[in-house]
Amino acid sequence: MPAEDRRAERRSLLIDAAFELLGTEGWTGTTVRAVCTTARLNPRYFYESFDDLDALVVAVYDRVVDELRDEVAAAQAAARPDARSQARAAIGSIVRFVDDDRRRARVLYVEALGNEALNRRRIETGHALVEVVEHDAAARHGALPPGEHIGRVGAAILVGGFSELLVAWLDGRIDVTRDQLVDDATALFLSMADAAGRIAARRDTTTPTDPTSAREPAPSGRNRRNVRRGAG
Repeated sequence: MPAEDRRAERRSLLIDAAFELLGTEGWTGTTVRAVCTTARLNPRYFYESFDDLDALVVAVYDRVVDELRDEVAAAQAAARPDARSQARAAIGSIVRFVDDDRRRARVLYVEALGNEALNRRRIETGHALVEVVEHDAAARHGALPPGEHIGRVGAAILVGGFSELLVAWLDGRIDVTRDQLVDDATALFLSMADAAGRIAARRDTTTPTDPTSAREPAPSGRNRRNVRRGAG
């Protein structure tokens, strides 16, 4: 096997080991020594692929995110093109992804808060996901007026709220079946998109006003005194 392929294989083994430790023992149990022991590699090979432990756990996080992205894309490609089917496919694939392997959920939603580098990557990924949700909503429901921010607000609520929902459900604090969770979350996602459109329509500043409702500016200074004299 070429040397480059051997290095790639060792790097993959280190990521596999770190995923196992981070997803079961947590951040406190994920050390360089523990990772190398789990991967059955000499510690000198660790620094062949990663500068430090932070770089390794970020690589673990990125791989889980990439796997999740592929799952969602495949589910949506197989679903009907209408908004409800697409939303349910995406939500269902995310719920299934974290429920089938709880280590994934721990890496994505729990342990990222215990490491500064990992938390930065989580925040970056969250911001990118908010943009994706916002643009997807605009494509499916129509673009909002220029300068309207309600789409970004709604997308941020959906992304952040859905993460908290998954953690609560996985912890058993929301006692519903997987199918019920997906159905309820889908309905709420679609309702949020509809509500954002209605809010934007109500405050669209481009809508012309009724000219008869415009008021004359109140007189001031000398003009006000002239008005009083004229009335007298």
